[in-house]
Amino acid sequence: MRPKPQALRKSVVAAVLLLIVASAAWRAARADSLRTVPAAAVTPPGASTTSREGLSDTVAAMSAVLAKAPANSAAAVRLADALLRQSRVLNHAGLPVMAEAVLNRVLHANPSDYMARRMRATVYLSQHRFRDALTEAKRCRALRADDPVLDGLIGDASLELGDYSAAFSAFDRMVLIRPDATTYARVSYAHELQGDLAGAIDIMTMAESATSAHDPEAQAWHAAQLGHLHLAAGDTALARREYLRSENLFPGYPLAGSGLARVDMAQARPADAIARLTKSLETAPSAADFALAGDAYAQLGQADSAERSYKLAEAMWTSDTPEPAQLARFLATRGRRLDDAVRLAEEAFAVRQDIFTADALSWAYFKQGRLDDASVAMTKALSTGSRDPELLSHAAAIKAARTRPVKVR
Repeated sequence: MRPKPQALRKSVVAAVLLLIVASAAWRAARADSLRTVPAAAVTPPGASTTSREGLSDTVAAMSAVLAKAPANSAAAVRLADALLRQSRVLNHAGLPVMAEAVLNRVLHANPSDYMARRMRATVYLSQHRFRDALTEAKRCRALRADDPVLDGLIGDASLELGDYSAAFSAFDRMVLIRPDATTYARVSYAHELQGDLAGAIDIMTMAESATSAHDPEAQAWHAAQLGHLHLAAGDTALARREYLRSENLFPGYPLAGSGLARVDMAQARPADAIARLTKSLETAPSAADFALAGDAYAQLGQADSAERSYKLAEAMWTSDTPEPAQLARFLATRGRRLDDAVRLAEEAFAVRQDIFTADALSWAYFKQGRLDDASVAMTKALSTGSRDPELLSHAAAIKAARTRPVKVR
């Protein structure tokens, strides 16, 4: 028996709403990972050094070298790389700060050390210091204009600041000179931002294929990105497959666990999402996962648990890993402290005009009833052609509210 049209419409709407919830929470978790696309491991060929144990061994070994020779540039770069990878594995915001300190000691002794400066630009990206990263990368370009890695760093920083023309041009230059996994991952994200999910999936698959078998952390990262892309395209089965593969490549990888929880939510399984998140939040807590857990508890009618999770998400986005735009979107979506949501979004947009910060500003305005301001900000949010489910749902809601007939008393 075929379902009635009205019932079918309701089921489709419910599925879309669940996908939006999953996409919204994932965006926050994924943002940090994309700021530091895994570089080719700066280690001897054939050494499996990016497993969880391998990263710990590298940190210990390079720390020992630097204890004897603090200005050893090669050891500092390897240590900084390992610390950035560990920050992804542990959701530990303090590790990039340690990486910066290591590099600064080298640069204090030798300000012209090129590799240390280039790595410092990567560290700045992971710290959300996008203008500093752009400045450092451009300084490096003055020293070595033919290094394609700099195009990646310049492109990454430009994306976060909303200068998409500069970012896409940088990625185009990089792929012509250095067509490798790191380049393909960046080009994939450019396609995603422009609404080409099929192309993004194809190119991210190329990035994964080009990743060394001796780099399990990068392999897991690429599989998780594929999971996200399939989830954004609405294919929860393929998304789950990729997240499970990421988890298999690097057991306990936070992006894999977060992604699987988002698939659970998209498939209307909030209890499964909570079970998964409870485990991951014990070892690698993140604001995005606390927010998602709150949504799952809310769906189950557990208001007190939802509120506890929401407060923890707010606290992390406020102090542990400050992210004003993400916090503003979180507050606006859940109708919490709308004046603060608008203020935070405006402050964030004054610094960076990327489409997701514009979306946060637009949604905060909308929730406060400022429809014209919301529409202006949404125009910026839609400017690249992104098919992000949450962004499109916000745009539709704003358009509907502005075109709704005004009742005449």
